[in-house]
Amino acid sequence: MKALAGGYARARDVPHALDLLAASDGGGRILAGGQSLIAAMNMRLSEGDMLIDISRILSLSGVIDEGDSMRIGALTRHASVGADPLIRRHAPLLADAVDYIAHAAIRNRGTIGGALAHADPAAEFPACAVALGATIHAEGPFGPREIAAEDFFEDVFTTALAEDEILTAVSVPKAGQGEAQILEEIARRSGDYALTGLCLVKRASGHRIVMFSAGPTPLLAGAAMAALDAGDLDGAVAALADALDPPSDTQASAAYRKHIAGVLLRRAVARIGEQQA
Repeated sequence: MKALAGGYARARDVPHALDLLAASDGGGRILAGGQSLIAAMNMRLSEGDMLIDISRILSLSGVIDEGDSMRIGALTRHASVGADPLIRRHAPLLADAVDYIAHAAIRNRGTIGGALAHADPAAEFPACAVALGATIHAEGPFGPREIAAEDFFEDVFTTALAEDEILTAVSVPKAGQGEAQILEEIARRSGDYALTGLCLVKRASGHRIVMFSAGPTPLLAGAAMAALDAGDLDGAVAALADALDPPSDTQASAAYRKHIAGVLLRRAVARIGEQQA
């Protein structure tokens, strides 16, 4: 089956892209790496859209050191996120996540901004953004806007991004002294979407636990975090199970996903212990 588009235009810069989006009358779709959008169009899940290609806007690519944080351009490819020395040093969770994302061809074309805007509940980057306390940068007709990652993901494939806005970057705080960042997931095969996944960040201020592929959005597990802060791993596992309401599907049952969540949390805690021993 072939994609059915209502038109195509290549944006010169962000203002031009916003003008094209405004002129599309609600039918505009931003094309960055195209790894999710084109697949959806090929399956006729999205058709008749006006494709607005932002892939040549150089200002939306790359990583900028901003002191206590890093600003990652929306068009930065997955592979570039995994290889960037600044990210590997200061946000290893993002770099590690790249190894779990699909296959090399996807990693070489897909973009971090596209992954965040697509908001697939089984994807790694949205969960990482929430776990790290990242900030999403958007730009629209009324200027730039900042959105906390934990407020950005609203439902399956649904975000706080307005119809007339473009995601332009994500800012991630640099890891503090002694900070640990761990990603664990279970998948049927390498490159498959996770059946269930977990991000664990241990900071001086406490733990951050985020589950993915266990509900409609990345879940920041507050009660489990509090239990882990108190040194109660068993309590954290129990609180995590209570917080989750995962779906059952052809890949895994809800009960299995709940069980795996606890297993992943124990694994992540053990890895942190090994790193800090």
